[in-house]
Amino acid sequence: MNLFWFDIEYLPVIIVIMLIAFTVHEWAHAWTAWKFGDDTAYREGRVTLNPRAHLDWMGMLFLLIAGFGWAKPVPVRRSRFKNPRLMSILVTAAGPISNLLLAFLMVFIVGALQNFGAFDDMSVHSLNRISIFISLWLQINLALFIFNLIPIPPLDGYRIIEEFLPIRTRIQIQEKAQWATFIFLLLIFIPPLRDSTIGPLMALRDPITEAMVSIVNVIF
Repeated sequence: MNLFWFDIEYLPVIIVIMLIAFTVHEWAHAWTAWKFGDDTAYREGRVTLNPRAHLDWMGMLFLLIAGFGWAKPVPVRRSRFKNPRLMSILVTAAGPISNLLLAFLMVFIVGALQNFGAFDDMSVHSLNRISIFISLWLQINLALFIFNLIPIPPLDGYRIIEEFLPIRTRIQIQEKAQWATFIFLLLIFIPPLRDSTIGPLMALRDPITEAMVSIVNVIF
């Protein structure tokens, strides 16, 4: 049985991609909050693309082993926003959207390179290595995009929905948040539960990729 969720042969590449994906995700939260008037994350040095400012190494390890992970949460004071609800939603959504944009950027670059014949004279070995990198880049970034939109505390998806909930309901959910986390861990680590819940969500990566490829084909 392989210890890691991913093929250990590609572990160095996977770690590099994870570093980029997590860093951009958290930077997007911090930068958006800063631009909307909350400088809390900025003062804590989070508006940066330096991975050391964002990464939680235990979260990285979990992503390698379990297929999901986390980074250091970005501190946000919604009371500093002119429109707290709208801007909180946008700040929260900025993280997952950044991973979707990273995936699209890769598809766009590949489409541009193909259009200019950059791959025409490459060996089969080189093309295989490039294909693996592209595949892993898309898998990881789209997984972070989809995973973070699941409406379970403390994921971004819940934080978005939370903005529409009555205060009493928020408090009740916060009081039971540890149970939500426990249930979520069961969904991750028990294969039959994972295959019937998280699995179908992760399967959305393929149609999302196909849609992005279709858009890029129109451009080129």
